[in-house]
Amino acid sequence: MNDSSGLTSLRRQMGNGAVAIASESRAMPAVTISAALDAGGALDPPLQPGLMHFLARTIDRGSARRSANEIAEMLDGRGVSLSVAAMRHLFVVSCTCLSEDFEAMMSLVGEVLRQPALPETEVETRRGEIVTAIRQDQDNPAVVAVEEQLARLYPDGHPYGRRVKGTLESVASIDREALAAAHRARFGPESLVVVTVGDVEAARAVDEAERMFGDWAGAGRAREGVPTVSRPGGRRRAVFPMMNKAQADIAYGFNTIARRDPSYYAFSVLNNVLGQYALGGRLGDRIREREGMAYYVFTAFEPNVGEGPLVIRAGVNPANVDRTLAAVDDELRVVRSEGVTPRELAESKQYLVGSMPRMLETNAGIAGFLQTCEHFDLGLDYDRRLPGLIDAVTLDEVNGLARRFLDPEVATITVAGPYRENGHPGP
Repeated sequence: MNDSSGLTSLRRQMGNGAVAIASESRAMPAVTISAALDAGGALDPPLQPGLMHFLARTIDRGSARRSANEIAEMLDGRGVSLSVAAMRHLFVVSCTCLSEDFEAMMSLVGEVLRQPALPETEVETRRGEIVTAIRQDQDNPAVVAVEEQLARLYPDGHPYGRRVKGTLESVASIDREALAAAHRARFGPESLVVVTVGDVEAARAVDEAERMFGDWAGAGRAREGVPTVSRPGGRRRAVFPMMNKAQADIAYGFNTIARRDPSYYAFSVLNNVLGQYALGGRLGDRIREREGMAYYVFTAFEPNVGEGPLVIRAGVNPANVDRTLAAVDDELRVVRSEGVTPRELAESKQYLVGSMPRMLETNAGIAGFLQTCEHFDLGLDYDRRLPGLIDAVTLDEVNGLARRFLDPEVATITVAGPYRENGHPGP
């Protein structure tokens, strides 16, 4: 990254619609490859949540050319880990390798995406691992609180309300043919974006990406829309007693905006003021530092293709659940009535702009940033424009969003842990 001119990236769209982006960075003899498609969990069939997560756990376990063992040996011999993830909208295969292994790893990424073998034995092994992970989630108060809240913020089969890993029932129903059918239907060049960052010439990197993917003619699917969500008519609260636990976890949230909404930057500032990073912000200062009620407290603002949530998270002694919820209510009412202060606005802007270099200090960080730029059509000069977009946020914008969205009377609250609905901790 050049401090004066920002990232310098080369973008090429192939004849089949796939996009290759490359950014050179000579700081280390390493290269990150990130290949993403619009094939995330939001496309799971309503009766088969977790399908794309299951595919992500299986897709690298053998290709048309190599067995699972051969792929593992290839990676181990180069000291490379291949990462596969199915997020809400994107299915991403990525790795970081030495520059000398760039062509070999680009070929492997291509094999995994285009020609997965999906052997039956691996499908059954991964099924067992996913079932174990789901059971662990069901025993984790923090996960239960968040998943149950999302199910209430996004009801009636909305893709954001479904569990990314699926359910025990849905995972049991997914077989090899379901995985292969999902791959045939959803994987293709139309939505593919291959980003290369590191110690390789940009022109060579996009040439290599085109060599690997330029002749792909898979079906693929264009990005699908996400249903809008009606704001609740009143406050909603649900408690999930887990009496064998020591800590209660709280999720307190609202539906907000999509990533492309022009108010995204003002909302990011508001989120930072509230408590984006555990020990900072109004909520952390009051609930953890001054009143000592929480082991952790932070806010997470997650806009996406559709209207994402803002969630206040806290882990507390069960005796402090009601006090913590009352403190959150109080802080939100204050910020809605009195507004963010000029100092909070200035410090949050300074923090968000100042955190950019850290976000772009590794090849993997740059690759993720460039994937986001392409996914949301932000442009390859976004890193240069972003400080100005944040700096342009006004107090009126931030305070208007607080009044519009952060009403405790329509909050959705979930509590999981050793706490009962009657407000009393313990059995």
